[in-house]
Amino acid sequence: MSSQPLAIVVGAGPGLGQALMHRFEKGGYKAIGFVRSSSSANNDLDIRQLDFSQAEIAKSEITSLVEEYGPPKVVIHNTANLVIAPFLETRLSDYEETWRSMFLSAVTLAQAIIQPMVRGGGGAFLVTGATASLRGGARFSAFASAKFALRGLTQSLAREYQASGIHVAHFILDGIIDTDASRELHSLDPSRMMKTEDIAENYWHIAHQSSSAWSHEIDLRPQSENF
Repeated sequence: MSSQPLAIVVGAGPGLGQALMHRFEKGGYKAIGFVRSSSSANNDLDIRQLDFSQAEIAKSEITSLVEEYGPPKVVIHNTANLVIAPFLETRLSDYEETWRSMFLSAVTLAQAIIQPMVRGGGGAFLVTGATASLRGGARFSAFASAKFALRGLTQSLAREYQASGIHVAHFILDGIIDTDASRELHSLDPSRMMKTEDIAENYWHIAHQSSSAWSHEIDLRPQSENF
């Protein structure tokens, strides 16, 4: 087994996911990331292709990682599947896909990893949410419904496992994250976007909070964002 603590990032695409991996590697972790598409890989990082909505395959992979590296100290669920469409134009398949990729993937990950983390002495299970975790916007019914469910899941996990040493925290990212894709999609000055390395720094701090003062939920937004 590696002498380095293990950090797992599910949703390690370009942008926040890979910034998280870089931050935890900088802090001395062995960081392993997962993406659904091989086009999201980064040769500088240990990123593997796996769709966590495929429960049995994902659980088998997690079991193999635990056998090789030991239980992780930090696990981050950071998947996203943004569907923007009027309600009557949002297909049932859109709902199914957003729920599989953002909610059921978190269920699969938690069921595979929490018991090994408990046996390993505890750790942090961190989940990326959004403004849509708190309120549904017009044309965001698929995305918001999955994010609402994800927030509810983290609340339940936090209450069930905090006594076992698992720090479950939910991050509400209230703003546009500065990525190449965001710059193409949104006509917004990049200076008003959230910087991935700054967000990752907050994840690092929450993952290492003293157990006498844990945060369950934190919201982050750029200074220019109205709320």
